[in-house]
Amino acid sequence: MQESERKKYVLTVSCPEANGIVRAVSDFLFKRGATITEAAQHRDKETDQFFMRVEFEEAEAVLPGSKALDKDFSGIGERFGMQWSFFDLAIKTRVLLAVSRHTHCLNDILHRWGSEVLPAEIVGVVSNHRDMEKMTEWYGLPYYYLPVDAGNKREQEQEILRIIEEKRVDLFGLARYMQILSADMCEAMEGRIINIHHSFLPGFKGANPYRQAYMRGVKVIGATAHYVTTDLDEGPIIEQAVEKIDHNFDVNELVQIGRDAECAAFARAIKWHCEHRIILNGNRTVVFK
Repeated sequence: MQESERKKYVLTVSCPEANGIVRAVSDFLFKRGATITEAAQHRDKETDQFFMRVEFEEAEAVLPGSKALDKDFSGIGERFGMQWSFFDLAIKTRVLLAVSRHTHCLNDILHRWGSEVLPAEIVGVVSNHRDMEKMTEWYGLPYYYLPVDAGNKREQEQEILRIIEEKRVDLFGLARYMQILSADMCEAMEGRIINIHHSFLPGFKGANPYRQAYMRGVKVIGATAHYVTTDLDEGPIIEQAVEKIDHNFDVNELVQIGRDAECAAFARAIKWHCEHRIILNGNRTVVFK
């Protein structure tokens, strides 16, 4: 079998720590003629939980596909009390993005996607403003203009959920979407919404974080990418980007540095999610970079 023809997969596992987990997984793949190309594991000493990500490909034989692998693996999974998932890397994660009026994160993500360095399939952009409509359409993507106010918030979110279902969306990325999602929306998309927060959490909240940072004389600023939960800005943190600063920087410079950090953290979080490198661990994450 030519290397270019080999199908590639990822297996993610979380379970209580026990002897024999790595061997059982390795034997399972070996018996099916698979070659492990990347493997990483972590034990949380506080909770005694075990986490593992294995990337593998066909070698001696054609593998039966992720659904069949999942079924075949159930005996091992049940024996160790695992939560597990198989992913076919040929099937890209389908991503819907949302933006308001700050354009830098969306612009950065679309550029990465258009340059084929983001392993995702972006299916469209949702916004409560028209600012990014022309640029989105330049990339050949649909733009869903959904204005929102206090009187139609529920209906607007229902329309977003309809788009998510219609487009078979796997991940909803909030690229500086300045609307608080309802509890119903957060619960419907649990573990599948990533937000970029304009602060190195926990930190300055509100509409003007860089002014707050400037007034406090901070020496480090940054941004946080996290999964969205019903607790505002308190979801599991995926990535944080920081830059050192000093008294020489004015507010405008802090804004630009902060925007660069937001782009970097958001892009890495989206990429790692699409590569199935993130496993939830309570209100934390294990990220196999």
